[in-house]
Amino acid sequence: MSLYLTVLGCSSATPTATRHPSAFLLKSDRMRSLILIDCGEGTQMRLRQKGICMQKVAHVFISHLHGDHFFGLMGFILSQSLLGRKTPLHIYAHKPLEKLINLSLSIDKTILQYPLVFHAIKKKSAIIYQDSFIEVSTFPLLHSLLAHGFLFKEKGHPFSPKLEFIANYRPSREQIDKVKMGEDFITDNGTIVKNELIATRVTNLKSFAYCSDTVFYPKIVKNIKGVDLLYHEATFMNDLSEAAANKFHSTTIQAAQIAKMAEVKKLLIGHFSARYKDIGLLAEEARSVFPNTYTAIEGGTIKA
Repeated sequence: MSLYLTVLGCSSATPTATRHPSAFLLKSDRMRSLILIDCGEGTQMRLRQKGICMQKVAHVFISHLHGDHFFGLMGFILSQSLLGRKTPLHIYAHKPLEKLINLSLSIDKTILQYPLVFHAIKKKSAIIYQDSFIEVSTFPLLHSLLAHGFLFKEKGHPFSPKLEFIANYRPSREQIDKVKMGEDFITDNGTIVKNELIATRVTNLKSFAYCSDTVFYPKIVKNIKGVDLLYHEATFMNDLSEAAANKFHSTTIQAAQIAKMAEVKKLLIGHFSARYKDIGLLAEEARSVFPNTYTAIEGGTIKA
């Protein structure tokens, strides 16, 4: 199984000619819907350019309320209504954003043609969404205002039925579900077929952690331990570590240190300062501490 993260924006604070404010799209092999993480200015344009159907986005997670992480949200919300959306759109963010959305809708007397459901993020770590395929939890970051990271973990049944079992026995949906939970299969004539012969244990569920704006903050290590893919902001190179601390941001080296401490599989850095033209230099610096580091490239997709 796999999670795929598409970079829609990886710039900090202001866009550049080639980089846009923070926005990421997450999908999995099994989920029909898509997940949007942060929604900087112009996000819906990035989605259109990638040929992604916006109506497939069912959940939007906003890490904090600095404008470069949510200024694209109102346009996204309104476009959905104009395009005839009927299915609910769920927004997970800090409480003040709900007031801002309602104010924006009331100013031009907009009545959305679909349910918009707001879920307020609390200060403490918590599971904020889960279904049959994925579990999403939050954890506090340390920034100049309230900010949270997100942990996305694939969910699945403990066992996966083998294809030859399905072909040979033609089990019912109820029987398949029982096998997925580890039960043996009973044929029509009463023969018991052991689960170990017809199913394999699921061990390849993936995880992804998203750490947007934050100063170097080792307390998050326990929340992201061992994830397959970690996105961690790296606004500055290490020679500007003092500026990073003053602005509650991280450097390349600090992002790599967090990845190393958390023993993650891959590190993706982003939220780059507009001062950097060659972001390859940031990756090179991070790799001196954590070799399996990648840079967020707009339009690119990385597999967890």
